[in-house]
Amino acid sequence: MSARTSLAALNAAPPGLFAAFAADLFAGAAWVGERAAAARPFATLAALHEGLMAAATAAAPAERRALIGGFPDVAAEAAGLTDEEAAALARSAAAYRARHGFPCLICTARHGPEAILAAVAARLAGPPEAEEAAALREIGHITRLRLLDRVEGPGAPPAAGRLSTHVLDTHAGRPAAGVALRLFALDRAGRRLLEARTTNPDGRTDAPLLHGAPLRTGRYEIEFDLGPYFRARVDAGIATLFLDTVPVRFGIDEPEGHYHVALIATPWSYTVYRGS
Repeated sequence: MSARTSLAALNAAPPGLFAAFAADLFAGAAWVGERAAAARPFATLAALHEGLMAAATAAAPAERRALIGGFPDVAAEAAGLTDEEAAALARSAAAYRARHGFPCLICTARHGPEAILAAVAARLAGPPEAEEAAALREIGHITRLRLLDRVEGPGAPPAAGRLSTHVLDTHAGRPAAGVALRLFALDRAGRRLLEARTTNPDGRTDAPLLHGAPLRTGRYEIEFDLGPYFRARVDAGIATLFLDTVPVRFGIDEPEGHYHVALIATPWSYTVYRGS
């Protein structure tokens, strides 16, 4: 079967090909597809993924442990770490495997570096049965993204978040067009620039700041250059404006959620809230 296929083709595929497709998603575990094949046809991509995960979670304990063990642990998957952080993560992942008998699985596409380090540290002390359930949930996240990358069809499960912004000038009673802004990811190493945009006539950016993939959990900051925007709109006799660059720091904890940073500003004040 080709690397990218359709839901219709999977529903009509011989059992062996369907099992091979599942093995590609589930780290070689063809038996997941063999057992899910009987539930075909799947009406949507979401139903296909649910059927595969139902087969995986209903397996015998030894099979579930072998399935978990087939996935690489988080230390092999995490990117964007400093050498010191990577070494600390490797130590924690090794301690986790020694305690629980299987690798620590985290869908790294959904979490920033600091969130990954914190999650491994928190899960290290968890009871094995709870950690097995957590590993299966992470396999669900990992395989959902793999499935959407490989299969076309209706009814995709939610797998992408969105970060947007809107700037309103309540001094003039209109959207704030032409405001330069910058989005940063924050971690212990400092700030990492992700996007630089300028608001359009509606006070928004032409496209969301982040979209098309899960939002990585962690801390972020948007800098809004209100000073240059208001400089042309207030009395020229005011030599030094009250507001210049306004930083807004916020957290993301829902990788598939919509975060809308709404900024309401005048030359002398601003309000921020999470809109919709």
